[in-house]
Amino acid sequence: MSTRLAQGGRLIDRSTRVPFTFDGKRLTGLAGDTLASALLANDQMLVGRSFKYHRPRGILASGAEEPNGLVNLGEGNTHEPNQRVTMTEVFEGLTATSQNRWPSLETDIGALNGFFSRFLTAGFYYKMFIHPRPLWKHVYEPFIRKSAGLGKAPDPETRDPDIYEHFHVHTDLLIVGGGVAGLQAALAAGASGLKVLLMEMEPHLGGRAPVDGGMIGGKPVEEWIAETRTALEAMPNVTIRTRCMGSGVYDHGYALGYEKVADHVPGSGAPRHRLWRVRAGHILLATGALERPIAFAGNDIPGVMLASAVRDYIVNYGVSSGDRTVVVTNNDDAYRTALAVKKAGLQVPAIIDTRVLPIDSALVAEAKAAGIRVLEGMAVAKVKGGKRVEGVVVCSQAGEGAMVEEVACDVVAMSGGWSPAVHLWSHCGGKLLWDPETVCFRPDHDRLPTGADGSAFVSIAGAANGHLLTGTILKDAIRAGFDAAEGLGAKVTRGDAPESDAPGEAPIMAVWLMPQGAGHDLKMKSWLDFQNDVKVTDVQLAAREGFESVEHAKRYTTLGMATDQGKLSNINGLAILSGALGTNIPDVGTTTFRPPYTPISMGAIAGEARGATFLPLRKTPMHAWHEAHGAAWEPVGHWRRPYCFPKAGESKHDAVTREIKATRDSLGLLDASTLGKIIVKGPDAGRFLDILYTNMMSTLPVGKCRYGLMCNENGFLMDDGVVARIDEDTFLCHTTTGGADSIHAHMEDWLQCEWWDWKVYTANVTEQYAQIAVVGPNARKVLEKLGGMDLSKEAMPFMTWADGRLAGIPVRVYRISFSGELSYEIAAPAAQGLALWEMLHAAGEEFNATPYGTEALHVMRAEKGFIMIGDETDGTVIPQDLGLGWAISKKKEDYLGKRAQTRSHMANPDRWQLVGLETLDGSVLPDGALAVAEGQTPNGQRKTQGRVTSSYYSPTLDRGIAMGLVHNGPDRMGEEIDFMKEDGETKMRARIVSAVFFDPEGEKQNV
Repeated sequence: MSTRLAQGGRLIDRSTRVPFTFDGKRLTGLAGDTLASALLANDQMLVGRSFKYHRPRGILASGAEEPNGLVNLGEGNTHEPNQRVTMTEVFEGLTATSQNRWPSLETDIGALNGFFSRFLTAGFYYKMFIHPRPLWKHVYEPFIRKSAGLGKAPDPETRDPDIYEHFHVHTDLLIVGGGVAGLQAALAAGASGLKVLLMEMEPHLGGRAPVDGGMIGGKPVEEWIAETRTALEAMPNVTIRTRCMGSGVYDHGYALGYEKVADHVPGSGAPRHRLWRVRAGHILLATGALERPIAFAGNDIPGVMLASAVRDYIVNYGVSSGDRTVVVTNNDDAYRTALAVKKAGLQVPAIIDTRVLPIDSALVAEAKAAGIRVLEGMAVAKVKGGKRVEGVVVCSQAGEGAMVEEVACDVVAMSGGWSPAVHLWSHCGGKLLWDPETVCFRPDHDRLPTGADGSAFVSIAGAANGHLLTGTILKDAIRAGFDAAEGLGAKVTRGDAPESDAPGEAPIMAVWLMPQGAGHDLKMKSWLDFQNDVKVTDVQLAAREGFESVEHAKRYTTLGMATDQGKLSNINGLAILSGALGTNIPDVGTTTFRPPYTPISMGAIAGEARGATFLPLRKTPMHAWHEAHGAAWEPVGHWRRPYCFPKAGESKHDAVTREIKATRDSLGLLDASTLGKIIVKGPDAGRFLDILYTNMMSTLPVGKCRYGLMCNENGFLMDDGVVARIDEDTFLCHTTTGGADSIHAHMEDWLQCEWWDWKVYTANVTEQYAQIAVVGPNARKVLEKLGGMDLSKEAMPFMTWADGRLAGIPVRVYRISFSGELSYEIAAPAAQGLALWEMLHAAGEEFNATPYGTEALHVMRAEKGFIMIGDETDGTVIPQDLGLGWAISKKKEDYLGKRAQTRSHMANPDRWQLVGLETLDGSVLPDGALAVAEGQTPNGQRKTQGRVTSSYYSPTLDRGIAMGLVHNGPDRMGEEIDFMKEDGETKMRARIVSAVFFDPEGEKQNV
């Protein structure tokens, strides 16, 4: 049966029919329909089942606040769950299925949960299913996990065929919301010449104003909107994006927009979704307001809808939600719905208004003049019906539910007033205050979100600012537009907002529950959160059980969680909680709104990061050379580094052995370009590095290098590397490959949050330079062949650096070593790195120049007892555990982690400490192997006394070597201990020795 009206529907094209399917039924909509309006036009009120009790759920709203109409869209590789029917435009071939039901929407076996509702109250999962443990593990947990969630996730084996992309945009002013407030603000700011970006989540502009009608500036609302849009589009500095939602607002003028580019035109070849990353000088929020439901018994039965939604479907889509509509309200706005229903030729048996006459209101008078019966001071005792509204029982609002009369109807249009949509305002730290006149939370302008300089980067206007009449909305919006433009430095000529003929309204009455005497003994359930099945009694129970904080009550009851984020349930839930606690609503406070405003697709978040482009692959300037010479690759962070360079018929083990021997005997070349290189510059650079590193860096002479350790504030070792002083104000800090980005972020975090007034600048220049380690007894000879610099021991002793040219290429040469051999690390501009690498190979041919990879690097450093971050450290290790106390300054008052290292358990000498390990038979210990001890732990496990951190076969020593952390290790030299193999049974015996296995005096690196 069609409920499409013969007239009306400002957004639809009656000449274009659009076929689609819902739960396998072939239905027809019209171009311009949403899936919600098309379903209602086909008399499909039932669209889903609730989460916990599987109660029948119908369409409640008409916009992003819709809690019930969540469906699956598409099939196979286009399947997407939890899509709102109110935000989905119909297109030919659209396939939708309802969720959270089995075997069918009409007959859902999950509805049996309703019979056990007394056991499934708020927090039942905290109280039940815990004991006995075997039942939890094998019965309760699998059942609960299977029942969790509303939609079914897409098959992970299918590949999404659609395209997604990211836009990075800079603008002077971002306006979120394209209603009359957003349009008026854009017109005011755009005239100043500023670059303005206007985002509107709907396909059309104007918001609710065209539905409510009236005049603006002496013109019909729709005409004013059309003219304003034309004027804005004529401004080259103004950009308008419809179907683009303001998803989140963050610090420093950063915002995210979510644009549905091609959802309504699948197969067009355009990106389906686009994520806008916006940097704005100022953000103006014109996000409107959301109508609140009212809690009364049976207010979740399909056919109970928001009054504004009933009006929207009639005016925008020419769709009747039912033939007989009872309006339930505590404010004037719902009378507009009654008048719209009446004008459409449908019946309004009654308007149930909780307020008591006389109500001095033009809308009330108009409704009465239209012959609509108004029941003052009344309420809904309960809604009759199951899968569809059949009628309402009317009672006195001031009573306890005693029936006055019964009114037959098939739609209940409820309105509990309007709440400003302050979600985005709250995202960036905007505070709220309670307005008792309008009975809502509105933005607190005395506590604005501000940037680092103290200036406000966000403002708010229109209904979102608490102005609910068209005239005051326009005045507030034009003011906000001019203010934003002036704040950005533009010159403006202020003018007045156009006049509106919207009538004044009588005061709202604060009503949250019908009737006011309804309490814990409600025979029918009154719902606050329709999606999560949260009842009035659930919130009251939470209060009785001690959950007095609104955040605690939210989590205990799940009120306003998931996709709702408090759009419909928040204020009513706060009111019920405050009533149960006997306090005022503002004293209870508000919950936290979190981005995104409504869910956004994972595809939009990922953008083009999929498949081969999921993670950028970072390549050194010599990458192609390595590939051409047979490198076996190893992932190191985002980089690919050669593990080794196997020759034909050679195993990786053999290749590593050959590379080590060639380097120790003559000459090896290592591509070290991936090591982090961070410039720290400024008058306070030395002071900053003294705090960051455990040893002194401010005393480092220009031209010298120093090895340094960096700890986090908990005292644990997080990175190491060589620091070079370039000039009095400039240092270059080398970090591990994997630590370059995180250490730079660590530096910036402390500079921006703690020492913001220090004069220090940092820059990550890792990819600006190629870095080559020239290692081995013939390292100096091959560099001398290139010519251009004096690299003798006298001119460049160990731990110094110098700028110069090698073979005409500008370089910076560091006299440092990670292998224990004579070694130079040469940094050259990235563009010339490959040329230098090839020159070194050509010049080193007579010395058997051998490229070596990361495994040879690791073996040679282990032979020297040098630690490796991530091997010898695991987030629980301090420098003292590794015998690196010499790298901790005794002169400094403080460094990051110093106080943490004085805690009793950190300073306790009875810790696992670094030692060398060699097996008695020369074999290789397994990485991570545990050293066993006598006895058992209190929980029955075998005691341990250490573990292997690094283990290799050493070609230099022709035996297995290892480093490990052992209980009191340095005091137990020569002692033999047992390690367990992976099977947990076989033991390997090893001797505790010095961690320096090769050239303990360091003679080879100092030649």
